Amino acid sequence: MTAFSKLFKQTFIYGLATVLPRMLSFLLVPLYTSEAVLANPSEYGKVSVIFSYFVLFNVLLAYGMETAFFRFFNKEADKNKVVSTSTISLIITSLGFFALAMVFQNQIASVIDIDVKYIKLVIWILLLDALVIIPFAWLRANEKPMQYAIVKILNVAVNIGLNLFFLLALKSLAKNGSVFESIYIPNFEISYIFIANLVASAITLVAMSSFFTKLTYKFDKELWKQMLRYAIPVLVAGIAFSINETFDRILLKELLPSDIAEREIGTYSACYKLALFMTLFATAYRLGIEPYFFSHANTKNPQKNYANILEFFVAFGSIILLAVVVFADVLKPLIIRSEAYWEAMWIVPIILLANFCLGIYHNLSVWYKITDRTRFGAYISVLGAIITLVINILFIEKYSYKASAIATLVAYASMMLLSYGFGRKYYPIPYNLKKIGVYLTVSIMLSVISFYKYRGDYIVGISLLVVFLGLVIVLEKKQLMSFLRNR
Repeated sequence: MTAFSKLFKQTFIYGLATVLPRMLSFLLVPLYTSEAVLANPSEYGKVSVIFSYFVLFNVLLAYGMETAFFRFFNKEADKNKVVSTSTISLIITSLGFFALAMVFQNQIASVIDIDVKYIKLVIWILLLDALVIIPFAWLRANEKPMQYAIVKILNVAVNIGLNLFFLLALKSLAKNGSVFESIYIPNFEISYIFIANLVASAITLVAMSSFFTKLTYKFDKELWKQMLRYAIPVLVAGIAFSINETFDRILLKELLPSDIAEREIGTYSACYKLALFMTLFATAYRLGIEPYFFSHANTKNPQKNYANILEFFVAFGSIILLAVVVFADVLKPLIIRSEAYWEAMWIVPIILLANFCLGIYHNLSVWYKITDRTRFGAYISVLGAIITLVINILFIEKYSYKASAIATLVAYASMMLLSYGFGRKYYPIPYNLKKIGVYLTVSIMLSVISFYKYRGDYIVGISLLVVFLGLVIVLEKKQLMSFLRNR
């Protein structure tokens, strides 16, 4: 099996680990947006705001150590020292955060305007999730995608199962006067959501416990300093990225009138979920290629393979973009059950394209990661965050979540172009810009035509999709045949 074929095999398994759990988690969106659970979009808006803070604090607690782990794991001769040092570092910082957050939980709740009963659950979840960062990275670095997939799927299966139990079954059982009547709490839906998440995170930590018991605990201070120097720019980039990804919900809450803010956040967040198909694809691809980037950095002419990787990503991503846009109104009632949430469907093509640009950016980011210029990742992400903040602050009051969607697209597109520009200077890669440009231009043009001019006309939409598929097959015929011969 060639290295390139191996990459696609691993990407498929990582994709299974990412896509299957999140496809299963699609069950939660119809559940949350149903009349029986969170019929009012304002309630779903509260959940969305809390999950927005999750993203930010997950980045802070990881502080770039995962990416530093990959870099030094492939760079250092003593790999056990890298594993041990990074693990000890995250254990100490995670426990330190947990202690401080518990002491100041009331103050935190007051500052971010979230009920303290939710804050307690969030703090526990953040701790448990932080502790498994290096164990999961170790599985990826050692090319153990099946183990990675099994634990990830277990996590989401438990989460979904408990959500279904707490939000549907428990209420029904309690009504029948069973033993469950004593443990059912009315109007406790949001807490149940986070309790399910907490239990799933705890089981994940238990499933990864063998990593901690087999580890030889040895902390190398000098290595840690080197890893931290590498990680800090990644942390800055991660904070900026979290602003790009989720801070719009927080700004919607702060800048819109209080009587409509949570409703707007709820409808926006629900329709945003339809872009998950693109996010899943981009995430699975990134999980597969990140270890590949580092492990093949010193091989002969790695730039050629890097160029092919981006080309395939853009080809498949363009197909996903157009397919989801064409069938958006078919997917809508399956995922978002209540019509009260559908008013934000306008954002779907924009968010899909934004996440497509983000996926391309992650592919382009290879140059600063393998040349140890991670500070450029921070610069680019900070600029994206500034764009996100400026557009949201200036236009949310007038255009609400439409401004947030456009801000996301402008930010990610700008990051993509900047990364390409810097990459040409510091680590030139021979990307096939002509073919990539054709895929992007044609798929965007057909998506606009399908959604904004012929929305709901599936004869036109499917015809456009078939035409684009034919274009991809013609342009990629040689590469596909080569891949099939070497699989």
